Amino acid sequence: MDPDYLPFHPNPAKPTFKVPAGAVDAHCHVFGPADTFPYAPKRKYTPCDASKEKLFELRDYLGFERNVIVQASCHGRNNDALVDALKAAGELARGVAVISPDVSDEELKVMDEAGVRAVRFNFVKRLVDATPKEVFLGIAERIAKLGWHIVVYFEAPDLEELKPFLKQLPTTVVIDHMGRPDVTKGVDHPDFRSFVSLLAENQNMWTKVSCPERLTVAGPPYEDVIPFARHLVESFPDRVLWGTDWPHPNMKSHVPDEGVLVDVLPKIAPTAELQQALLVNNPMRLYWC
Repeated sequence: MDPDYLPFHPNPAKPTFKVPAGAVDAHCHVFGPADTFPYAPKRKYTPCDASKEKLFELRDYLGFERNVIVQASCHGRNNDALVDALKAAGELARGVAVISPDVSDEELKVMDEAGVRAVRFNFVKRLVDATPKEVFLGIAERIAKLGWHIVVYFEAPDLEELKPFLKQLPTTVVIDHMGRPDVTKGVDHPDFRSFVSLLAENQNMWTKVSCPERLTVAGPPYEDVIPFARHLVESFPDRVLWGTDWPHPNMKSHVPDEGVLVDVLPKIAPTAELQQALLVNNPMRLYWC
């Protein structure tokens, strides 16, 4: 593990908020264990091991029923740890893979049968090397035939440059972590309004209202992030997802407590109807139907 990388919380609080029956943690990861599933040689960071057993233990502890497990950049394009976790979970998990443009049809079939339902395109420069957009468009055309969708990770300063590309994608597009806004600018700043407009103008685009621990300046309990997430939940109630982001890869500021993260939920989705859509209906429709 990198010396400045923080491990996941060893003893998270029990949340006071009870999630609705059938709730889905729609963004989380598994790392290693490295002696079984080595990390990618060209990775930008080395995490602590975070096994599928630990993930499923946390799922049950927090009161969730299902997970959507996302391939993290430290494993590169080798999805073995992801597929292993999906097979262990059965119908209780779905996956988001990272694939090469030359992936075989047989490899895609294996991932599809394991529960992969999307691929992730990462544009965060500090985490991955640049990939030509033409490569991503070729991948998108292939996975669209499987009924999969695309998850996109980028940071707010890159949104304007990425907009034409995002609009070309032929599937549902899920944008990670609200497009990573600068929360010091406020929800009425043109930067965030541009992101909101992108969602409003493109009905195939969704977003995850997750990762306040990454976006905050104030720190827990993340009051500075809540207005952004709540605005999106209330504006696009049928196109939002939420996840813990366990085990919080590459965190350096503080160790997030998943119980605290869950207790943010009623602040960003203040009604039972919004909570049901965010945590159950939307992820089930996207990943299990």
